[in-house]
Amino acid sequence: MDKNFAVNDRGAAICMIAAMFILGFTDNFIVFISEVISLWQFQMLRAAIALPLIALIAWVWSISLRPKRFWAVGLRSVFLSVSMVFYFWSLAFIPLAQALAGLFTSPIFILLISGLILRQKIGLFRIVAVSIGFIGIILVVDTKLIDLTFFSFLPVLGGFFYAMAAVATRQLCEGETTLSLLAMLMVVQSVVGAFALALIALLEPEIPLGTSGFVLRGWVWSINSVLPWIIIQALGAILGIGLIFKAYQIGQASQVAVFEYSALIFGPFFAWLLIGQQVSIIQFLGIALIASAGTIIAIRSLKE
Repeated sequence: MDKNFAVNDRGAAICMIAAMFILGFTDNFIVFISEVISLWQFQMLRAAIALPLIALIAWVWSISLRPKRFWAVGLRSVFLSVSMVFYFWSLAFIPLAQALAGLFTSPIFILLISGLILRQKIGLFRIVAVSIGFIGIILVVDTKLIDLTFFSFLPVLGGFFYAMAAVATRQLCEGETTLSLLAMLMVVQSVVGAFALALIALLEPEIPLGTSGFVLRGWVWSINSVLPWIIIQALGAILGIGLIFKAYQIGQASQVAVFEYSALIFGPFFAWLLIGQQVSIIQFLGIALIASAGTIIAIRSLKE
């Protein structure tokens, strides 16, 4: 936590809830975007909109965008970029509630990484939390084993790499500015997008129509129908992520993390309101179990 900010857990909670409200709203537009352009073009266009705004904010507030440890911030951005690829990819094929539940398995993965790789002690409460979270994942998927597809596990893969990014942030990126982390993320996403588009142009794969072509589609010039959604998504990302970073700056991380799970309320609500996606009772129970698992882990971390 930045020592230049006084601890304000109530303000941090408000910032986090506002961030989840914004992101829960804007992430629904991926469904419309995926019907016209590719994931890679979307990331490049979003970065093209976001980076000038980030630079303007940095100039106004005299904040440096140069990372102190370029390799560390770059590695963290790679992990987070891969996570967002899996998450946004999943949004084109499965309901937002399932995608968010998969992404929010990240505290479970953080715990496993901390114990297995960093050799940190894992207590009984955290083991119980992991078990609860795993049951929640099964309930949110809410389908027969024979009906499971690759897309069912995409957001969980996103949660794993999101956890890797979180561990890298804690272990390697201490003292980096919020804007330098955000700017590097946008740059890395642009590079990944450009590389993927070049590979698609070289291989010329057969491209399915609609959302099925979200990953295989190349550059599309006629984007007037989805440009407003891309702009809204870019602005929402800057504001939402900025509020998340602000929350962690002014509040205790273990307490703030609990309020991230409000996304599991706002996301499905806006998905139902905007595009008619519904959540079954079983899936709602799974979401509650995943949120409970993360809350247990956060509370135990706070006590320690």
